[in-house]
Amino acid sequence: MLQNLWENNRMIAMLLAIIVVVTPFLIYYVMEARKHHPKGLISAALSNMGERFGYYIMNAVLLLFLCSKFGIADDVAGWIYAVFYFLIYVLSLPGGIVADKLQNFKGTIMAGLLVMAVGYVVLAVPVFGGDPGNIPTWVLIMTCVALFFIAAGNGLFKGNLQAIVGQMYDNFEEEAAKKGPEALADAKSRRDSGFQIFYVFINIGGVIAPFVAPLLREFHLKANNLIYNSDLPRLCHQYISTNGNLTGDAKANLVTLAEKSQIGGGQITDMTAFCTNYLETFNTGVHYSFIASVVAMLISLVIFIVVKNKLPNPIKKEKAVEQVAEVKAEVEADAKEIKQRLYALFAVLIVAVFFWFSFHQNGQSLSIFARDFVKTDSIAPEIWQCINPFLVIVLTPIIMGIFASLTKKGKEFSTPRKIALGMFITACAYIFLLIISMNQGYPSGKEFSGFADAVKESMKIGPWVLIVTYFFLTVAELFISPLGLSFVSKVAPKHLQGICQGLWLSATAIGNLFIAMGVTMLNTFPHQWQCWAVFAGFCLVSMGVMFGMVKWLEKVTK
Repeated sequence: MLQNLWENNRMIAMLLAIIVVVTPFLIYYVMEARKHHPKGLISAALSNMGERFGYYIMNAVLLLFLCSKFGIADDVAGWIYAVFYFLIYVLSLPGGIVADKLQNFKGTIMAGLLVMAVGYVVLAVPVFGGDPGNIPTWVLIMTCVALFFIAAGNGLFKGNLQAIVGQMYDNFEEEAAKKGPEALADAKSRRDSGFQIFYVFINIGGVIAPFVAPLLREFHLKANNLIYNSDLPRLCHQYISTNGNLTGDAKANLVTLAEKSQIGGGQITDMTAFCTNYLETFNTGVHYSFIASVVAMLISLVIFIVVKNKLPNPIKKEKAVEQVAEVKAEVEADAKEIKQRLYALFAVLIVAVFFWFSFHQNGQSLSIFARDFVKTDSIAPEIWQCINPFLVIVLTPIIMGIFASLTKKGKEFSTPRKIALGMFITACAYIFLLIISMNQGYPSGKEFSGFADAVKESMKIGPWVLIVTYFFLTVAELFISPLGLSFVSKVAPKHLQGICQGLWLSATAIGNLFIAMGVTMLNTFPHQWQCWAVFAGFCLVSMGVMFGMVKWLEKVTK
């Protein structure tokens, strides 16, 4: 039965297999949270998981959807994606300021969910402006406005829910302090693992979400007697934009793929009508997937409304005022040390920029690589983005166990050393791709797209390449992302905690702003390996800089 399911629909079989593997880990994290952590942790994590589920549905297909619907070049779509990703993080700063000014974190979070829902509703409506092959500019503008709503809503939601979780642990430690020093020490040791659990629930949403859009798109195509092909939208747009004047391999590829894409086969007599119909059917299926994002936002909102009275409010300004004298004394006595801390922070932030620039290629150059250079006939290219969150769920307890074992043996790695090692592991991902690309003799993406279909198929490689690449990137993420937040909390002066956390998000935003360069390099460099060499080079240089500063950074964080 399972074999038949795999043959009939590999995506569904793959999803079921992932759910089976992930479920025991989910049960473990829930039991761990209920036994050793504040009661509100799972409620907050579930609310966050719902929001992330809706977000990752859209995020998994965004770049390829922009290309397939509007017929724009990969690099243009890449820059729209990059600006959107930049706004996702940078708008967390004003989102935090709004909550702080109003002293209403919970209300701000609910407003954020509603604003995001509006953005997804706009995306869900299959508007084509008349001709699916020649969509007017105002439709693209409307799509970008919808993305801005999603980014703005995320800014109101993201950091403020994390602030509530942070306050949850402040209260947890305060209660433990009443029971004695041992209880307090134990409570303090739970904070890092608590945020790890919170982070894992984000990835539970992320591991399932990438399947939603491809499955709904495939269902809609089959309902209209069509079959999915990743190359057809681009060729259809080219055919319509040139008024049918395609020549050479491009024309032959279109005819071959168009005939193969019809259930039952058959010769196509009107290619313009076929291209128009295929583009509308293909992209309408993706539009419908955004309805699932709307539902996810509303479910997340309902969960939050139900549990919000059980969640703490972040510390009030009035309480903070009581600490002004203490903070002022610290500033005056430790001005020199504070400068050293800030210098250390900015040094790590620069490294973080290059990490996120390299890591977030999953929605950029790695998506294009999966679409064009990997055999994805049975498993859509967007699906492979689920590997990263899946590995986060599976590898988190292993990485935590390794760190705990080293600590017990007195061989603990400092946070700066872990971040430096994380940059090396990130470089390994791109060195691996570099070797694969050189071995396969891959040209630029633009040159490759002009090859005959038979030639392209003979040069494509198996999905195992994506699995290995995402394995390296995920391990690097676990070394850098949560540990970077830990480093910021260690070096940030008391009176600059919020600003320093905002700087970390800003570094992430800057790295995301330039991620579109990956698509540009992939499509324009004469040889594909040169694109991966750039990323590997950035990561190795960043690693060298971090290792060069390790002793100084360790001294500052003591």
